Amino acid sequence: MIGTRKLVVALAFPLALSGCVTGAEYSRKDAGFPSVANKTATVTAKETVWIQNQNQARSAAAQVKSLLARTKPVDVETAVQIALLNNKGLQAAYADLGDSAADAWQSTMFLNPTVSIGTTGIGTPGLQAFKTIEGMIATNILALATKNRDMAIADTRFRQAQLTAAVKTLQVAADTRRGWITAVASWETVGQLQRAQATTDAASELAEKLGETGAMTKGAQAREHVFVAELAGETAKARLSARLAKEELTRLMGLWGSDLDYQIPNSLPPLPKSVIRRDTIEAEALRNRIDLQIPKLDLEATAKSYGLTEATRYVTDLEILTGFETEREIEDDETKTRTTAQVELEFAIPIFDTGKARMRKSELAYMRAANLLAEKAVNVRSEARSAYEAYRSNYDIARHYRNSVVPLRTKVEEESLLTYNGMISNTFELLTDTRDKINSILLSVNAKRDFWLAEADLAPAIYGGGTTKASAETEVAAASEGSAGGGH
Repeated sequence: MIGTRKLVVALAFPLALSGCVTGAEYSRKDAGFPSVANKTATVTAKETVWIQNQNQARSAAAQVKSLLARTKPVDVETAVQIALLNNKGLQAAYADLGDSAADAWQSTMFLNPTVSIGTTGIGTPGLQAFKTIEGMIATNILALATKNRDMAIADTRFRQAQLTAAVKTLQVAADTRRGWITAVASWETVGQLQRAQATTDAASELAEKLGETGAMTKGAQAREHVFVAELAGETAKARLSARLAKEELTRLMGLWGSDLDYQIPNSLPPLPKSVIRRDTIEAEALRNRIDLQIPKLDLEATAKSYGLTEATRYVTDLEILTGFETEREIEDDETKTRTTAQVELEFAIPIFDTGKARMRKSELAYMRAANLLAEKAVNVRSEARSAYEAYRSNYDIARHYRNSVVPLRTKVEEESLLTYNGMISNTFELLTDTRDKINSILLSVNAKRDFWLAEADLAPAIYGGGTTKASAETEVAAASEGSAGGGH
């Protein structure tokens, strides 16, 4: 009986270089996060954490409880800090960063070799005259030739993920700031409506008594009663809007359970004495907008991908097999062994697919990325101008209500009171002037809210983190939202 055993082992030479590249930078659990935390801290002046274990979760929860306990009512800066520590959507964004780090780490590793083993035999069952056992280890050497480019692309995508996480952090901070402003202004409006309600209730009672004496017609009485009823409906609507605004703030801060009884102030801070000049806000935005750096990196990654496609245009799959072949024969109880070197190369011949279609797609991808970057730069400049214009204009409007409209309405009410005391005007003229003053105060509260919202939009316009609101009209739906006496 003759038995033949053949063993072919193809050891790919890139394995010898596997110690040359390391993924230590990406393999850390907080890979990329310190850069995100430092970048956002310069804008928000707040701490943010990436929670990855129970100890970190307990520490963050303790910080949140401490902030709620020592800050009553919760001011805007405390609200932002709580959101950065406790917002779960933000933690999900940081997990995406870790996923990108893992992809970059993976790019530093060589492809695992492919191992295949097979046997063949010739002869009758139970008696084989010839037997072969083959084993093979193969790897793709094209991966070695393009590895540096693959790693560069993965690193660019990782840096994009860092910027995306930073933008998400700034967005949570900006949204929380806006949410706090809206909630506080809502309760302030409720407070003003409640004071107006007291005035109209008195007018309604007086109208009813005058009607009983015959000094007031039923139509005039009805007008006073319907005004009271309408104002009661407006107050209830404003109170609902205020509660919903506070719930939105609660969601942004990630609070639940026993933490829901936190309080916010009853009114917004007064207007500042002057506005901050931002004559170079466009240049600041172009220099600092994090979300503008993302399409820049996307263009860079697309350019590198284009180079990779060009490098592999003709050869998309190239495998090399190197090693030795050992043949052993047994005949007449005599064993003969022969070993020979062996090299095999496998690749596809580009007869039909010359790579032109892939090159065209790469070219279009590059042009798309370039145009998106140009569009983003135009939008950034426009958003910066709009944000500053809204900031300046809303300040002027709010100051006008504070310095002109409300004082004039107060003066009208005071004069009306004097004429009433002098028996010149009647009771309802006095009440009408009082209601007009309250309406002006409500408009002043809304104007002040619009200014603080515009002020909160300046940071996103310069650093990124959310679409800015260019005008107060975007907040018309919240016009009846405000704040009330006592914490809410």
